Amino acid sequence: MAEQAEDNSTILGEIRRLARTSGAVTGIAARIAGQRVFGISTDRARHAEDLKAIIGGLKGPMMKVAQILTTIPDALPDEYARELAQLQANAPAMGWPFVRRRMTTELGSDWEKKFLDFGRDAAAAASLGQVHRARLLDGREVACKLQYPDMVSTVEADLRQLKLAMAVYKRIDNAIHHDDIYIELATRLREELDYQREAAQLRLYRVMLANQYDIVTPAPIPEFSTKRLLTMSWLDGTSVQKWLATDPDQESRNRVARALFRAWYVPFYRYGIIHGDPHLGNYQISLSGGINLLDFGSIRVFHSSFVAGVIELFEAIRDGNDERAHHAYTIWGFTDLTKEKLDVLNQWARFLYEPLMQDRARRIQETNDVTFGRSIAEKVHEGLKRTGGVRPPREFVLMDRSAIGLGSVFMRLGAKLNWQSLFQETVVDFDATALDIRQRTALEAAGVAPPL
Repeated sequence: MAEQAEDNSTILGEIRRLARTSGAVTGIAARIAGQRVFGISTDRARHAEDLKAIIGGLKGPMMKVAQILTTIPDALPDEYARELAQLQANAPAMGWPFVRRRMTTELGSDWEKKFLDFGRDAAAAASLGQVHRARLLDGREVACKLQYPDMVSTVEADLRQLKLAMAVYKRIDNAIHHDDIYIELATRLREELDYQREAAQLRLYRVMLANQYDIVTPAPIPEFSTKRLLTMSWLDGTSVQKWLATDPDQESRNRVARALFRAWYVPFYRYGIIHGDPHLGNYQISLSGGINLLDFGSIRVFHSSFVAGVIELFEAIRDGNDERAHHAYTIWGFTDLTKEKLDVLNQWARFLYEPLMQDRARRIQETNDVTFGRSIAEKVHEGLKRTGGVRPPREFVLMDRSAIGLGSVFMRLGAKLNWQSLFQETVVDFDATALDIRQRTALEAAGVAPPL
């Protein structure tokens, strides 16, 4: 009962969370307002460092939101984006008293009798929960993902702070209208609190990737899973950082990158479904040299027309056809697109699609300038300010996040592939009606509710 009371979304829980984070967010507001209204010079870079330290020490979604916002062009001022981009997904684990309480609440007071052994120390810890390695009575090795206490109120408090921060930034910069970005992030974060939903999404990915080699997904164990406990088969593997430290050869790097491309884009182009959180902590190098996918909390289901718009924009950029580009943006939900705004948006599209334009093996980004993407974003930002700004549709958020996040991973891997060939293999014979049928069938098979 104590644990259940602790996990209820209460105003007291939100107040506690707000007390820990409000100083950081209101500090941004005070500094920006002081500079804007009174001409007071402030050291935004130093404050950004303070903000990173505060958020990095918190459990919950604030750190995840910060990471996502850094990949959305101009969702944050440049100083804050640079600092928050350095945040890592791992967080200090909670101790055995928490583990014992959580497992008792979810599986009953005799929960330990249901396992041959259960690791007292967490194998991994992140923003919403931590993972323990265990062995069931039938000998199966499993990973038990335990949600941290009071996460509902934590999420709501962090979302309040996020809304405040976005409102402050909107007052000083109208290039990107963030209303739908906030709605999308809030919806996805609330979904991630439901581990039964994540188990269904795990089943969904096992359906969609069943015939894809070099990609391994764990199997959920429903009888040992609840809304706040997800038990799945244990996958042996090596973290990407440790693997890269061994200096793998080029073919091994390419093999991993090829598997990652298929893991993200086969579901998108064939089923209209995408994994919205592609960072290094969400997969491992498998024992066979492929990849293990580990986290399925952030999943986005798209209508087939949105997917068709992605392909149409690629073809429009490839052919220099502004009329088709305008149609693609309209399909996505962009409105009030003047010729000037279209030209600016196409700068960003050309940056994203550029690796797909050349029929040859190459790195995802051939310039050695690590700030190249940021410089393109800054040009786009200035162009949007000059032309009155745009309101990105909410569906655009995780799609853009995935493209930028995967690009960063491919750069870290040092992969050299024919990206155009991979893309064409994935979208060959695209048909919106066939996608709708595959999507509906896969969602039904996995037990995932279709989007509203």
